Amino acid sequence: MSQHEPIFNVPTVIVAIASVLIGVHVVRAVLPVEMEQWLLLALAFIPARYAGLADQLPGGDVAGLTSFVSHMLVHGDLTHLLFNCGWLLAFGGAIALRVGALRTLAFAVCCGIAGALAFLIFNFGLLAPVIGASGAISGLMGGTMRFFFRAMDMGGLHMLRVAPQNVPLMSLRTAMNDQRILVMTGIWIAINLLAIIGIGSPGSAGGIAWEAHVGGYLFGLLAFGWFDVSSRSKNVYQPFMH
Repeated sequence: MSQHEPIFNVPTVIVAIASVLIGVHVVRAVLPVEMEQWLLLALAFIPARYAGLADQLPGGDVAGLTSFVSHMLVHGDLTHLLFNCGWLLAFGGAIALRVGALRTLAFAVCCGIAGALAFLIFNFGLLAPVIGASGAISGLMGGTMRFFFRAMDMGGLHMLRVAPQNVPLMSLRTAMNDQRILVMTGIWIAINLLAIIGIGSPGSAGGIAWEAHVGGYLFGLLAFGWFDVSSRSKNVYQPFMH
């Protein structure tokens, strides 16, 4: 039975997203340095745009709107790009098989926007650019948590690769009380908070925008039910009571 899995069981939409990210990186690599730098800053999410500096930055006022999405297309270097593509393959496939291409795109974009908003709240007025799809991909990870452990209970990783749409969605209330999800969430937040004490800071070259990661993840975890088509036709998973 075909699942439209042309490359190693990866849904077409995930291959397409990764291809776009790689394509943007290649285009930047062949541009003259000055043009490449202008394009990077025009696409990047820069909190200073919202503190009155939009007209002084590449992209102007238009970028104040578009950069909420366009920053996801740009990556700092090949390592950054490949790392995000790897995590996209790991968490995007099950989401795409479960909800379809359009809902996957919408969900990922919303997670990325949520990550940018979280970064803005903590860094209002900061001039440093934020780039990369990590916030969106963190959101895909958060969304996967709503059915990942239920899939493990039902049949393991095979369920996620073959039929994630058949795994009942955990209700938000159940998810917020599931110790496995709470532990995974705590670990993810802790890993990102390490950026504060030594891995890097948003204002430094090569810094880690941990706020975007955490914001995207929490949005994905909390909001995935709005995008999930499988939960419309199946009972939402509830724990046994005793």
